[in-house]
Amino acid sequence: MVERSQGTAKRWAEPQACATPEELRERLKIMDDIQRGEYPSVKGRSRLEAYPELASSGREFTPAWERDNWSLESVNRHLANSTGRRWAGATGYISVYNRNLYIGILDKNKHVYVNFDPLACEWVIADTEGRQLSRQVASEISRERIMGLAVTNK
Repeated sequence: MVERSQGTAKRWAEPQACATPEELRERLKIMDDIQRGEYPSVKGRSRLEAYPELASSGREFTPAWERDNWSLESVNRHLANSTGRRWAGATGYISVYNRNLYIGILDKNKHVYVNFDPLACEWVIADTEGRQLSRQVASEISRERIMGLAVTNK
């Protein structure tokens, strides 16, 4: 899932300290440049040094392109093809996109798997044997939340 990358960006760019979306955008660019261009990753080299062909898609971002091409259905398809592993703590909760989901005290202190059901827009939580334990509305997966960069906000 993209969640790990979002967490890194959130820690490094400190969005809570930004006064405007433009300031956040600039901080994210700076942190992205540092992580890709300076941070050792592949045998002591940065990602950019190890994979220079990934420096650019060759396409400039524009709000008009995003408006015309962005698709919640594509996001849903992508999420539906991923499975996340989570630890259900002592109180029966797991965390998905920085939101605690209760799966039940009977399923505490064990690993579970999280899948996304794109038709119902729900998280499906199953045990390691594949038995469904819970379904939770995925309220963070919406055009508004994603476009507003508020997927992980509580």
